[in-house]
Amino acid sequence: MFARDVMTSPVYFVSPTETIAYARNLMVKHKISRVLVMEDGRLTGVLTKKDIAYRLHQGEPAWRRRPIDQIPVGVFSTGNPIVVAPDAGIRTIAGIFSGNTISCVPVVDAGNVVGIVTKTDLMKSGLFRNLTCPVKDVMEDVATISRFHSLDHVITMMSERDDKVVVMNNDGTIAGIITETNLAFFDDEHSISRVVKKDVTTRRREQVGGTSSHRLRVVESVIAEDVMTSPVLTVTPATLLPDALELMRKNHVNSLVVMENGTISGIIKRDDIIKEVAK
Repeated sequence: MFARDVMTSPVYFVSPTETIAYARNLMVKHKISRVLVMEDGRLTGVLTKKDIAYRLHQGEPAWRRRPIDQIPVGVFSTGNPIVVAPDAGIRTIAGIFSGNTISCVPVVDAGNVVGIVTKTDLMKSGLFRNLTCPVKDVMEDVATISRFHSLDHVITMMSERDDKVVVMNNDGTIAGIITETNLAFFDDEHSISRVVKKDVTTRRREQVGGTSSHRLRVVESVIAEDVMTSPVLTVTPATLLPDALELMRKNHVNSLVVMENGTISGIIKRDDIIKEVAK
């Protein structure tokens, strides 16, 4: 199979001057995780949910002056995207994904964008259904955090590892999982901007007809349990990769936590399976 056999088309575009709010709403409406950035008819970049998610905790003055959704797309997007031709092979594309920290490749024919291949699109290939090894052969270790960790701590850990985190209860059981999707599509904009606890002065009227006064209150920061997904899908180490992929497909997720005898053994991600195909 080739890029033209698995690519998604049509492709959704935004301009670098449009807002993150517009781009994010486009992603939600069409159930996609990225949009291409076009300027004057030229492909100039890609904006993904990860680009949005990992930038939430930056503290430059420009960030503090306006909400995230008012930031132009061009501030977040990644430029100079890797592209492929329609006749690029699936194994070649898998190798591109494995060798670069990207999640899609636009398909360009004679200078025109005709489609896009994502990691989900790659799963249409029979190369993935032919894998026979169990999950334990390709799974990775997974970072865990408390459900009470701050959002800033969560984003820092995820961006440093470029990975998901599993949220744990105090008793050692799994509370949930946080992915880039949880962060990028978190729908409480007022809360998402309160990454750091801060003092806020508010005005209130003491009594009807009385005089106004001010009071100081503390606005709590967003914590892990506010953005996590729960419950978490799990598999055993002996689960075969095609079965794991089918579970991901049915539930529209790209990772599964691996459990054995009530203990976390690791995590199996779509990326790990793509690396197997790329070998």
